[in-house]
Amino acid sequence: MTRIILLMLLLVSVAGAQTRQSNIPYAEPANERQMLDVYAPEKASGLPVVFWIHGGGWQTGDKTSVQQKPQAFSERGFVFVSTNHRFVTKVAMGEVVRDVARAVGWVYRNIARHGGDPRRIFIMGHSSGAQLAALLATDDRYLREVGVPFSVLRGCVAVDGDTYDIPAIIATAELRQTLHGLPLPEFGHRVKFGNDPRQHLDFSAVTHIAKGKGIPPFLVLHIAGQPDVTAQARRLGAALKTAEIPVTIFAANESTHNRINADLGKSDDPATIELFRFLMPLVKGSQ
Repeated sequence: MTRIILLMLLLVSVAGAQTRQSNIPYAEPANERQMLDVYAPEKASGLPVVFWIHGGGWQTGDKTSVQQKPQAFSERGFVFVSTNHRFVTKVAMGEVVRDVARAVGWVYRNIARHGGDPRRIFIMGHSSGAQLAALLATDDRYLREVGVPFSVLRGCVAVDGDTYDIPAIIATAELRQTLHGLPLPEFGHRVKFGNDPRQHLDFSAVTHIAKGKGIPPFLVLHIAGQPDVTAQARRLGAALKTAEIPVTIFAANESTHNRINADLGKSDDPATIELFRFLMPLVKGSQ
């Protein structure tokens, strides 16, 4: 009973006004995709920041597809940032990752003016956004390039990604196709990530996990029973545990790849309950 009451208290929200500033450029000069939106509680000051990366296979998706997330986080005392990035149909994967790093760089340098604390950033993403979030939270080179201390990342939430270990998902998908006599995808993960085994390793979060780097705690949400995302979540979790980095893995039952994202932020959603149970101690510990 005490556990249930605690979880309910974590999800208590206080309705209040929220501000939104849209299409803020984070690069100079900025491509039309190099924009982000900032949602903040009215009169916010020094609040922790959620940095959200949309999904869409690195080739579709938009920062506006956030459902109730901005309101859910705002009501619980967070500034919420949602970013776009360029697509792999136009630029190489490395530039996609650097776009997201540039957006984090903008947040680090500017979010105080929007009521956020640049020293307390929680990076999150769904699907392809989960891969990007996990990579930036494990490979400190990208943030270092844009002048952001790795230490400002206080947590990472990866939602139903299947590419934390890219060589593994490529081998799994291609073997499945081959065994069933089906053609390989023309623009699958092998091609999106550069068609070079060294790049496949380099874009994999698990490659960069090591003890003592300052990698933040992780929450890995995934769909229960889906073999690829389940295996990848466990693979990421095992690597983090080996490096003694705190990690929680949560499997969502009776959900789908799209629904786990769409429901995130709803007070009665099990993944959302797990999300705020993960976040709140980290927020309190970083004050």
